[in-house]
Amino acid sequence: MIAIILAGGEGTRLRPLTYEMPKALIPVQGRSLTEHVFDIYKRAGVKKIYLSIAYMADKMKEYFGDGSKFGFDIEYLEEPEAMGTAGPLLLLKKQGLIPNENFFMCNGDNLFALDLEKMLRHHQGNNAAATIALTKVDDPTHFGIARLEGDKILEFVEKPSVEQAPSSYASSGYYILSPEVFDYLPDQDFVMVEHDLWPALANAGRLFGFRSDAQWFDTGTPERYKQVEETWRGV
Repeated sequence: MIAIILAGGEGTRLRPLTYEMPKALIPVQGRSLTEHVFDIYKRAGVKKIYLSIAYMADKMKEYFGDGSKFGFDIEYLEEPEAMGTAGPLLLLKKQGLIPNENFFMCNGDNLFALDLEKMLRHHQGNNAAATIALTKVDDPTHFGIARLEGDKILEFVEKPSVEQAPSSYASSGYYILSPEVFDYLPDQDFVMVEHDLWPALANAGRLFGFRSDAQWFDTGTPERYKQVEETWRGV
């Protein structure tokens, strides 16, 4: 199977660390953050990875090369200008590289020790166009929170108050997508999965959630990064 990792972020909140390296290369327990993401996908049998890169792209290419030393075939997706979180999908469509089977995609700054094979069976059983791995959060005010009908996601409510939160489940940044998601991409140069693709799929009844209580981290702030460094148990 194929996985797409969004790894182009600058990591401005992690400066000064990210003045010297892209966020995807920050060290976590002696290895780069992205190598821990690789572990998650390796366990699911992924062989080919598309790395979506932007900030310090040359350093990413130098570090990961063709992927052979990490056990993957790695290709790079570089956006000529910012294209949004669906940018890798737009590039694959433009280049005629639409996968012919289900594939994985994730935000490369999140770590989630979930069972992707179980999630894939869930995705297939629901005939979903997209399945989002959901993690339970104590404080909904920092996240997009899913409004659910069974396993079906009706919408995400951005950063609601505790009283207004429709559930306690947030997007983990890990997804399984079917090839048909490309049919739902709007014909424009800048597309966000959160604001453009997910609502279109939800309106069509094709967006589903997969709940998991596995260990999950967003490494986006110094406090969270310290927590990952100290407590991430891996897969």
